[in-house]
Amino acid sequence: MCGRFVGFRRLEELIKYFPIDVANVDVAPNYNVAPTQEILAVTRHDEQNHLEKLHWGLVPFWAKNTVNGSRMINARSETLSTKPSFRTAFKWRRCLILTDGFYEWKRDKEQNQPMFFTLPDGRPFAFAGLWETWDDRGKETVPYRSCTILTREAGKSVMPIHNRMPVILKPEAFGPWLDRNNQDVRLLQDIIRNRVYTELKSVPVSKQVNSIKNNRPGNIRPLGPDAKA
Repeated sequence: MCGRFVGFRRLEELIKYFPIDVANVDVAPNYNVAPTQEILAVTRHDEQNHLEKLHWGLVPFWAKNTVNGSRMINARSETLSTKPSFRTAFKWRRCLILTDGFYEWKRDKEQNQPMFFTLPDGRPFAFAGLWETWDDRGKETVPYRSCTILTREAGKSVMPIHNRMPVILKPEAFGPWLDRNNQDVRLLQDIIRNRVYTELKSVPVSKQVNSIKNNRPGNIRPLGPDAKA
């Protein structure tokens, strides 16, 4: 599961870490990314990798409207090739969703403590994603471009908090994942099973992240032993 994440890098840094050929979008930090918001993703078309903004929450091309997009913010990687909402995008429309970390909530009887997960070395990373374009069947509306984040069984570092985690691709997987000519389901499943990061670092952070109105760098500041959440 991934229901909230963070992205704070400048464009110059993103170009350093990710295979971006074209970037015609504004890049601004967001410390509390929530479903239906526009998020940064790398897609491939016209033989180039484009950095663009997609709405988080996949709306299939055959949907009647965009109302239920927020229900499909995640897609289980194990069943992508069989689910009608995802199987076409899995073959043709894969993307990298750029991030610096994500939130998950540690649950117990007394409180739900937000935890911030990152790579151990603090580098930005990419979720494996799928994207779609939806339009209102000939009406004069701007096409609605959306995406979903793939999930998998949690690694050991995430399992105590949640039994699912995002699929986090290693850099070596970026090219094969974006390649539209790569439509072999077995090879694609191999990428999201084996060319991924599963062990992460986590720290407790302020409960202010519970509200998407709170969007500031302090959201990801680790709580000290005596700090109040």
